[in-house]
Amino acid sequence: MICDAVLVGTKVVLVPYRAEHVEKYHQWMSNPLLRELTASDPLALEEEYEMPSAWHKTSVDFIYTELTFIILVRAAGRDVSSFSMAGDVNLFLKGNPGDEDPEAEAEIMIAAPVYRRQGFAYEALRLMLSYVTASSADFGQFESLEDNPPPPSPIAIKPTCLVVRISQSNTPSISLFERLGFSVVKVVGV
Repeated sequence: MICDAVLVGTKVVLVPYRAEHVEKYHQWMSNPLLRELTASDPLALEEEYEMPSAWHKTSVDFIYTELTFIILVRAAGRDVSSFSMAGDVNLFLKGNPGDEDPEAEAEIMIAAPVYRRQGFAYEALRLMLSYVTASSADFGQFESLEDNPPPPSPIAIKPTCLVVRISQSNTPSISLFERLGFSVVKVVGV
């Protein structure tokens, strides 16, 4: 199942958003600036605990679903539970992959200020985007940690279906996605 994937990079490890991440995530989202930058509504802690199961509803025939990973900072050793949380990376899937115009909207948040501007967001997005656009033939590229099996087969989204929506004032995010090959195709004034 895709929601069981653990993606391993040189700086970060992406793990599924689970109940053990909720309290820290909820602390982050109590910050009004982070909510503004991520266009998020405040949630009660109880609502936040409901999110992990809602965010793992992925299937081959998706209509609208979310794929969310917590970004952990990779440290010495192989015990993922000891790695620090830095943020999250999401993919919101709309439509059916067989349709002419499915859409996969990518989002990233490095919530912990100590981990910003160190390349963690770039690597996390590269891992996520490589994973969701990989064909089965490319699948061997993903490393696994000792206690975690390799991630399951990717969902093979066409790169042309990837989109991001970023506030015009969020120049660091715009720059990050441009480095990843995204380009501005539409500007909405509101």
